[in-house]
Amino acid sequence: MSLSLIIGAIEIGIIFGICSLGLFMAFRILNLPDLTVDGSFVTGLAFSAIFAAQGQPLLGIILGVLGGVLAGIITGVLHTKFKIQEILAGILTMTALYSINLKIMNNQPSIFLYGIDTIFTPFLNKIILGGVDFGNLIVLAVIAIFLVIVYFFFFKTLTGLALRATGDNEAMVRSSSINTDTMKILGFAITNAVVALGGGLYAQYTQTAAHGAGVGTLVLCCASIIIGETVFGKKRGMLHHLISILLGAVLYRLLISYAFVLGLPASDLKLFSALIVVVAMVLPQIKFGRKKA
Repeated sequence: MSLSLIIGAIEIGIIFGICSLGLFMAFRILNLPDLTVDGSFVTGLAFSAIFAAQGQPLLGIILGVLGGVLAGIITGVLHTKFKIQEILAGILTMTALYSINLKIMNNQPSIFLYGIDTIFTPFLNKIILGGVDFGNLIVLAVIAIFLVIVYFFFFKTLTGLALRATGDNEAMVRSSSINTDTMKILGFAITNAVVALGGGLYAQYTQTAAHGAGVGTLVLCCASIIIGETVFGKKRGMLHHLISILLGAVLYRLLISYAFVLGLPASDLKLFSALIVVVAMVLPQIKFGRKKA
């Protein structure tokens, strides 16, 4: 693959690595699947595109994140206060977001930002090596590193420890007079806020916002988490675990890009993605079976 193609794959990988860090909160910390992310990704994307088109790209991303927070809170309340099973609660919120996101986009199925300033614009053509512009990569890397640092220190706070404990042993946490419903709602809010951040970055990076862009976000993020944990490990502390998820997303995108270079038809992308996830999940089982033998 050419250097420009590799850098492009890494950049997209970082964006979806950010989304994967969002899903990590629900998927691994709380041990709850959250299907809301397919909708909150588009919420971030929609706000980002609409406000970027009006000359306020940063405000668009901020509002997108707040929209993700609200979506997560709704899912959390449906699950904790109205006792709706978490998967169904996520589906209900995601379904509602389908219409809401379209309204945010002024009922336009697609918005194009070609020639419009984004948060990446000030950094374009500033660092060029080998004929490749590294501006976008540096911006995304800084955001991802900042997010990892925030996560790392958050999990050391009392609230962060309570969140982790809620996912590990909810009954024990309740016996310690911690409101587990609040912890779950907070977890869902953080999950969808970070996923919406990824959606906002994706819109401005690709300069395109499509209403159907969120389809498969959950699977893609799960794939990144599983690949990262399988290849880079998850038992060396929280910081290593978070970095592994980011690297897993980058590796996933590199594999997809390499498959396209080898001639993979676009129609086979979902099949190839599923096979990657299956292999990533099966490998640890094979290794464990060999050790037992």
